[in-house]
Amino acid sequence: MSEQTREKQKDRSLESFPFYRFRGTHRQIGQQFGEACSELIQKHRDYARNRLNSKYHVSTKRLQEAVLQYRPFVQKYAPGFDEEVLGIAEGAGITLEEAYLLQLRAEINHYCKSNTECTTFAILAEATSNGVPLIGQNCDLPAFYSELGVVVEYVPDEGPACLMLTPAGQVSYIGINNLGMGTFANFLTCDGWKPGFPRYMLSRLALTKRNVEEAVDLVRHVERASSRNLIMLDKNGGAADLENTPNRDAIIQPENGLLAHSNHYTAESLLAEERLHGVELENSRVRLNRMQELLKENHGKLNAQLMQEILRDRGSYPHCLCQIQGDEKVQSPGDKGADIITFASVIAEPSEGSLWVAIGPPNQFEYKRYSFSEG
Repeated sequence: MSEQTREKQKDRSLESFPFYRFRGTHRQIGQQFGEACSELIQKHRDYARNRLNSKYHVSTKRLQEAVLQYRPFVQKYAPGFDEEVLGIAEGAGITLEEAYLLQLRAEINHYCKSNTECTTFAILAEATSNGVPLIGQNCDLPAFYSELGVVVEYVPDEGPACLMLTPAGQVSYIGINNLGMGTFANFLTCDGWKPGFPRYMLSRLALTKRNVEEAVDLVRHVERASSRNLIMLDKNGGAADLENTPNRDAIIQPENGLLAHSNHYTAESLLAEERLHGVELENSRVRLNRMQELLKENHGKLNAQLMQEILRDRGSYPHCLCQIQGDEKVQSPGDKGADIITFASVIAEPSEGSLWVAIGPPNQFEYKRYSFSEG
C-alpha cells in the first residue's frame, strides 16, 4: 500500500449504513422493517412527497390513485412483496399508499426525474486476481438518500434470503441472494411508461432465482411499468446485462469476462428507444467509457479491494464514477434542483455471500463487509 493511499484512508470516515435482519413471513418481514426503521421511513416519505410537489403539484387524492394502479401487478407477479409493503405501512405507521410511493419513486415522479443515475459492473472469475467473480455499482441519487440507506438481510420462510442495500422502506433495490446470484441496476429513459410491475422490484424478483438464465426468463415475462437495466451474475459463471423498455428487451453478453453499464441504451436493437440527450447523455457515455477503461486496464488484477479504488475514481471530471456535491453545478448549470451524488457504493461477491458497502461519496467513506447470517 502506498503512502498516498494510507493518507487518503486516514481522511475517510468509518461511518456505515445501519444493518438489519428481518425473518418470517413476508408480512412479518415488512412489519419488522417498518418498526425498526419507522423514523427513516417517515423521513423517506416526506422527502419523496416534497420533491414531487416542488416540481409537479400532485393532490393527495391523485397521488393515492396513481400509486394504487401499480399494486395489482405486484400482487400478480410477487404477492410476497405486496405483503411486505403492507407490513411496512403497519410497522412504520404510514398509509398503504405512502408505503407504495416509496417503491415507485421514478414511476410517480417521472415528470421531474433525473437521469444521471448509477454506473454498474460485472466481472467474471477469469478477469479477477483470485477467481472470485464480482458485481456492483455506484448508486447516484439525490443527496438526501445518504441519510436513508440501510443494509437489510431478508430471510423469508419460503424462498432464498437476500442481502440488499436499499433506501428505508423500499423492499427492493440492489444486492445478492444466498444462492450465489447478484443483481444490480441502472436507470434508462424511454417512452411508453405505464402502470405495471415497478422497476425497483425487478432486482429482488430476479433474486428469487438461482441463476442468470432463470432470472432473465422471469423478468422478460413480467408486465413492466417502466424501463430498467439489470446487470446480473451467478456463482456458476453466468452473467448478462438486460436492457429493457416496458415492452422490449435486449441482452448484452460479457466481453473478455467484463460487463459495464450506465444510463443509456447500448444494444443495437434498442438505440431508437433512447430519450436521454444533452449533458445527461454525455455524462452517461463518459462514465461508461471510464468504467470500461479501468476494468480493461486491470484485467486479471480485479478484486473487491481494487474495485473500491476504481469506484472512488474521479479521473473523468466532471462526469465521474464517484460523483460528489458540486459536480451537478458543472454538469447542469441551469438546473437549480440538480443534486445528484453517489449516495452509496456497493461491491458484491455473490459466490462468497459478501456485500461491501460504503456510504457515498465513497472517496469520503470506507467500505464495510456484510454477509449472510446462515451459510
